[in-house]
Amino acid sequence: MPINPTNKRNPIYWVPSTWFAMGLPFVALAAASSIMYKNMGISDSQIAFWTSLIMLPWTIKPLWGPFLEMFKTKKFFVYSTQIFTGCVFGLIALTLHLNHFFAFSIALFAIIAFSGATHDTAADGVYLNELSPKMQATYVGWQGAFYNIAKIFSGGILVYLAGELEKKQGVATAWMVVMFLYGVMMVVLGLYNRAVLPDNENNTQPQNLKEGLAILKDVIITFFQKKNIWYSLCFIVFYRFAEGQAIKITPLFFKAARSEGGLGLTTSQIGLLYGVFGSLAFVIGSIAAGYFISNKGLTRKSLLILCSFFNIPFLAYAYLAIYIPDNLMVIGIAVAVEYFGYGFGFIGLILFIMQNMAPGKYKMAHYAFGSGLMNLGFMVPSMISGFVSDYLGYRDFFIWVLISTIPAFIITWLVPIKAPELEGT
Repeated sequence: MPINPTNKRNPIYWVPSTWFAMGLPFVALAAASSIMYKNMGISDSQIAFWTSLIMLPWTIKPLWGPFLEMFKTKKFFVYSTQIFTGCVFGLIALTLHLNHFFAFSIALFAIIAFSGATHDTAADGVYLNELSPKMQATYVGWQGAFYNIAKIFSGGILVYLAGELEKKQGVATAWMVVMFLYGVMMVVLGLYNRAVLPDNENNTQPQNLKEGLAILKDVIITFFQKKNIWYSLCFIVFYRFAEGQAIKITPLFFKAARSEGGLGLTTSQIGLLYGVFGSLAFVIGSIAAGYFISNKGLTRKSLLILCSFFNIPFLAYAYLAIYIPDNLMVIGIAVAVEYFGYGFGFIGLILFIMQNMAPGKYKMAHYAFGSGLMNLGFMVPSMISGFVSDYLGYRDFFIWVLISTIPAFIITWLVPIKAPELEGT
C-alpha cells in the first residue's frame, strides 16, 4: 500500500525508533537478564530455561493480534505498549533487593514479553500497510540495523555500565539502575513515536468479539492453506536452530571462570566486547544486507548467501571455546565476525516472511504468525541450551552448535521462493 499523500511520513522518522523500541525489551529478556542473573548467583540451566520460557508471547502473539483493532489503532498499540513496558522495567528495578527477586523479576519480565509481543504485532502492521514491497525491502535493512543497535546498546553499553556500577554499588544496585534506564528509554521512545508514527489505518478491523473470532479462524485456515507453507515453516524454525542455542549460552560462557572452561571475563569486559566490537559489525552487516537484498532480490542464491553469513560465523565461538584465548582483542574479533554475520544473515529471514508468507488478505496477522513461529525456532533450543551446555561443557557445546547449523542449510536449499508480485494469497 503506498503512503497516503495527505499524511505522508518518511519512514526514516519512525522505522529506526520503532525497531529500536522493538529490540530493547526483547534483548533485555533474552540476553542482558542472563548476565544479571548469572552475577546474582542463579545457575546456567535455570537462567537458560526461564529467560527462554518467558519469550513465549512472541510465539503466540497471533492469537490476540486480530483483536487489537477492535479497541484502538495499530499506532496506539505501538506507542502505548512502549510506555507501559517502560513502567514495568521500573517495577523490575524495585524487586532486585527483595529476597525472592528471581521469581518477582521473572514474572514482571513475562509481562514485558506480552507487552512487547503486542507492540511488535502492531508495529509490523504499520510497516506492512504503509510501505510497498520495494520500500519494505529497502527499509528492512534499517529495521535490522536499529533492532541490532538496541541489541548492542542493551548487551553492550548497559551491561558495561552495570559492570562498572557493580564495582562500586554491588550487583543488585547496579542492575537496579540499569533496569530504571531501560524504563526511561522506553517511555521516551513511546512519547516520540506517538508524534511521528503515520496515522493511516485500514477499515477491516473487527467490530465485536464474534467477528474477531471469525477473523482469527479465517486467519489460521488461510495461513495454513498457503502454497508450500510446510516448507516455509521448516525454514523459519530451523534457520535459527543453532542461533537459539549459541546466543543464550555465549554471555554465560564469557562470564564463567577459566577453570570451568569459560573465558573468565568481567561484566564490564563483556559489555565492552558487545558495545565496541559487536556494535559496529552488527550495524554494518544489517545495513549492507538491506542494500544487498534490495539489489539482488530474494532468490535461491541470495538466500543461501544470507544463510551462510548467519550460521558459519559460529565457528568463531567454537574457536574461543576450544582454545580459551586470554587476549581481549582476539575475543573481540570473534565477536565482530559473529555479529556481522548475524546482522547480515537475519535480514533473509525477515524478508522471507514478509514476501513469502505475509502477502494476502491478512498481511499483518500472517506476518505475526510467521514471526511468532520464527521465534519458536529461537525459544525452544534456547530453553534446552543450558542443560545441553551443562552436560557437554562449553567446548563440546559450541562444537554441537556448528553441527546444529546443518538443518538451516538443507531447508534453505529446499524451500520454494516466490517473487512478491506473484503472491496472491
